[in-house]
Amino acid sequence: MTDHQEIALDWMSGGQEPPPSAELRPEIPHPARMYDYYLGGKDNFPADRAAADQVLSISPLVRISARANRAFLQRAVRTLAEQGVRQFLDIGTGIPSAGNTHEIAQAVDPAAKVAYLDNDPIVLVHGRALLAGARPGTVSVLQADLRDPKAILADPSVRELLDLEQPVALQLFAILHFIDDADDPYGIVRTLVDALPSGSHLALSHATGDFAPPQEAAKGPAAYRSASAQLSMRSREQVLRFFDGLELLEPGLVTAPLWRPDQAPQDTDHEVAIWAGVARKP
Repeated sequence: MTDHQEIALDWMSGGQEPPPSAELRPEIPHPARMYDYYLGGKDNFPADRAAADQVLSISPLVRISARANRAFLQRAVRTLAEQGVRQFLDIGTGIPSAGNTHEIAQAVDPAAKVAYLDNDPIVLVHGRALLAGARPGTVSVLQADLRDPKAILADPSVRELLDLEQPVALQLFAILHFIDDADDPYGIVRTLVDALPSGSHLALSHATGDFAPPQEAAKGPAAYRSASAQLSMRSREQVLRFFDGLELLEPGLVTAPLWRPDQAPQDTDHEVAIWAGVARKP
């Protein structure tokens, strides 16, 4: 662990604003920290809050969408764990909060294994706290970039924890919309899915501009131009392409609150700007 991470761990135990650090790049908004702010967390910097507030000024539903996405993650993980999936590869995990993947999966089976990967150093800072409540040898937190899927698949820590010859739940929640078309997001997903055996699943959520006028929809990506990752919202048809060759679980690709909801749908659920789905590899 670096000196910056040690300092940040001291901050984390004290509940104060994160310390400035060149490694954490506090002057550049980061999607993981902006997402933490949408969820009401405190693990973010002024630049993150300023950028997030700009997004919220364009669409107050972003905060609702973030919470709906978080709830979808929990329902999807619980569903897969109840169906017998015992390995989870969670890429773009973001800053840990209550009800994380390993907590949901291990409530079904304490032996379930979860590999968390993110490219933000602050996520690794939280890793020690995340691991503290997990069964030893069942959870790892690694720094990795989704844009290099072959490196992820070859990572010794991933392969030490997960048996890629057995079914794995590949989780890409609210991360693919930060992958530009130039970086071939479909190729990235295909590389990861192709490396997993039959019976594996792909669970993903993705921001969309489908429910806003074109001029309004363009403002969201514009607000992320100063961030460390750009926003590429995609239509339902474009998001469906990520599931090519896979078998979508019911109810198919829907807005996040409508994927197997735990409560009665709300009037705005069909307009939450997050497409969500889970599919099985035959």
